[in-house]
Amino acid sequence: MEDIERDWDKPITEAGIAAKASVIVRVGMLDLGAGTGSFRVREMMHRIAYPLGVHVRADVNLTDIEAACTDGHDRITEVVDLPTTGVNTERIWLLEHFADWFNVNLGTGSMYHSRTEVSEGLMQHLDQRDASQVSADLSKQLRKERKGIKENIGSEAQRELWDQATEADDDPVLDALEHAEQARPGTQDAQTATPLDMRGIDRAEREQGGQAGREAEYRAERGQNAQSRGERYDDARERRIARRLERTQRPPKGEYASHFDHVGQRPEHRREVTVRQAHERLDMIEHRKPLYSPAFAGLASACACAAFVFLLGGGPYDMIGAFVGAGLGHWLRRRMFVHHLNQFFVTFICVSVAALACTGMLRLIGLFDPVALQHDTAYIGAMLFVIPGFPMITGGLDMAKIDFPSGIQRVAYVLCIVLIATLAGWMVASIVHLNPQGFEPLGLNPVIECLLRMVFAFIGVWGFSVMFNSPQRMCLVAAVIGMITDTLRLEIVDMGVPAEAGAFIGALLAGLLASAWRSSVRRGLLPPHLGYPRICLTVPSIVIMVPGMYMYRAMFYLGAFDTLHALDWAFRAFMVIICLPIGLVMARVLTDKSWRYDV
Repeated sequence: MEDIERDWDKPITEAGIAAKASVIVRVGMLDLGAGTGSFRVREMMHRIAYPLGVHVRADVNLTDIEAACTDGHDRITEVVDLPTTGVNTERIWLLEHFADWFNVNLGTGSMYHSRTEVSEGLMQHLDQRDASQVSADLSKQLRKERKGIKENIGSEAQRELWDQATEADDDPVLDALEHAEQARPGTQDAQTATPLDMRGIDRAEREQGGQAGREAEYRAERGQNAQSRGERYDDARERRIARRLERTQRPPKGEYASHFDHVGQRPEHRREVTVRQAHERLDMIEHRKPLYSPAFAGLASACACAAFVFLLGGGPYDMIGAFVGAGLGHWLRRRMFVHHLNQFFVTFICVSVAALACTGMLRLIGLFDPVALQHDTAYIGAMLFVIPGFPMITGGLDMAKIDFPSGIQRVAYVLCIVLIATLAGWMVASIVHLNPQGFEPLGLNPVIECLLRMVFAFIGVWGFSVMFNSPQRMCLVAAVIGMITDTLRLEIVDMGVPAEAGAFIGALLAGLLASAWRSSVRRGLLPPHLGYPRICLTVPSIVIMVPGMYMYRAMFYLGAFDTLHALDWAFRAFMVIICLPIGLVMARVLTDKSWRYDV
């Protein structure tokens, strides 16, 4: 700690190995705590370590990281432990932007986003609650700026060169970041936070100088010495064109994986980042409040589980019961997690409450329509909000990357959650004398049923995305992917395709669509603020394919000591579950060369 404190205000490239490792390992810890798999945690840590000249060897498990960092002269080992695990897709997304901001400022290229001005802007405004809206505003501003620069280019040949250069490779260090100028002290409104880079640079000089001196220093730092905005615009345009046309790429050789082959920005584009500035941004990413209140998250859970019940074959009464039970159960879970209670205890309590609430709602409806009393299966749908989709999928992906310790731990965690949830549901069913036998056929017209499946698949994936703390734009993208893939899965299963093959095809298509979406953003076909992590799009879209009904029925028959039926449903569930990550793995192998080859 003394070594880190001594280097606190030094440029991180000049700091000691302890200060460098503190940033590298903390990024990995935040990514791991957000629910992502060990392969992605390692990738992120290597991404931060590369421009620092540090080699990292990390063992990543479900809740701990042991990382050995060396810069060729010194070596340090850090071990961090998380008290629990969870899911926070907004944090995964923000850490991608942090990695690009960090690398671009240290003179290397971006990995995740082609227009890194968005990453730069987000890192300046992490104290804004809606980071997604900040990125959208920046994206809109950049489009206007780019359009204006292109219109000012004189000849048609220069315009063609501009188009070729921008399509081939955007320069990640564009010094005309207009939002930074607008947000500097003295010009921002009450809704705009002071840029973080203004907080940690030359504090003493800023305190002594006046407003005019600060603005002059700010302009000088970014090369904005022109007398008028028109001259600044012309200078910026010339620099952009020159950089884009002259830039070359030289991938590193030997020690780093192929996903670093974009690195190669020229040294003169460096801008120093201090250890303090890096940790300030990580502090704000770590301590961001959830995007949604417990009440709204409960509503999203209610919508997701009600939609899930329809996709499983349930009718209106089943959906109403699941809506009430899941909404109350997830609201209670969010409230209990605030007090840092044990996950397994919380799962048992919340599933029991959800099942009882669902059953009570159906009994209440039964006072007016006795048919509702026959819907004994609905309470299973009310329990589905506890499905541990992220560790289930990331565990399979880890094992596909030959990381068996992490993969096995995640699968064991999933089994524990499923066991606790199904045990709680079985106990409630035994107490109130429920006998779930499945849903009755609805007898809908095939076309109408297909359309309804699309609607409820969209709603279900949106609800799960909200439960994972995704920004609304990310929720909608995932919901569109889920609507396409889950509807296709159900339709081909109705045609006679086995459920296991349907799950594989659905997951494969979800992975391909997520990769196509991300590639479209990088190529400029979609706005840069829509460049979301693939894992944040694919997992919500296929969680709704998890056979929760199969898993519960296996536990129900096991509780009744009907081992033959218990094994039958357990193996059905197992086959569908393993096909989901296999489908995602195949999609990554087809679209990502770092997965296609063992490097």
